[in-house]
Amino acid sequence: MSISEKTPLAQEPALVVDDVVKRFGRGTEIVTAVDHMSFSVKQGEFVSVIGPSGCGKSTLFNIIGGLLSDYEGAVKIGEERISAPHPAVGMVFQEESTFPWRTVIDNVAFPLELQGVPKSERMDRAHHFIDMVGLASFENAFPSQLSGGMKQRVSIARTLVSQPKILLMDEPFAALDEQTRLLLGDKITQIQQELNQTTLLITHNLTEAVQLSDRIVVMTYRPGQVKRIVDINLPRPRTSDVVGSDAFGHYVAEIWNDLREEASRGMADSESAASRRAAHG
Repeated sequence: MSISEKTPLAQEPALVVDDVVKRFGRGTEIVTAVDHMSFSVKQGEFVSVIGPSGCGKSTLFNIIGGLLSDYEGAVKIGEERISAPHPAVGMVFQEESTFPWRTVIDNVAFPLELQGVPKSERMDRAHHFIDMVGLASFENAFPSQLSGGMKQRVSIARTLVSQPKILLMDEPFAALDEQTRLLLGDKITQIQQELNQTTLLITHNLTEAVQLSDRIVVMTYRPGQVKRIVDINLPRPRTSDVVGSDAFGHYVAEIWNDLREEASRGMADSESAASRRAAHG
């Protein structure tokens, strides 16, 4: 059998997190936030990272986004190690980040303006992604005229307009009510499938993670390590309708069992620290 007749080699991962360690502090005050974490994300895959409060999720986000460079191990896109913000990585943050003095279309076009893209081209691209996030009739609105969910859609469109290889999101729906989160999750799923967008979501929300993900990386309490990686075998295209299914409930319960153990460790650690402070008060 010729090489061309054989099964194709497995595609290289779009993103690799390889034995990453991050510590803060000095001397006896050193805290290990992320401890020898390794996983990869395939091209077009949606992976969520979930864990209890204080497990190092945001630290991991900042490392992958290039906002923290002094860490051990490697985060790689292809063969390139990430040590600074990278044009292949688009980031969406928890905090609402639209410019209040700019209209929706000017907000979305802003990254292209910084890149020196001619106005006609950047307006065309901005219109395309505004349509994609479902805000076609709001191009000339200002952020003050939009709901919280709509503002986050503007932020997502502004990130996607630069056409990043990897979309990195840090709890982007945390400030939204549950109904809006589910509906926005439908929109994110639709966009991700349409663009074949490689996506990594940092979240603490079980429902959100199971609704959106192909795989979920479950982190331990500090120091943050990979406790388990769960494959989510729910059919695509996937909408929020799946939330009421038995299979969905099984995944949520399964992951909650892991998280409950880690969250209990975190609570015990916090209570112990409070007792020590009281004893030395």
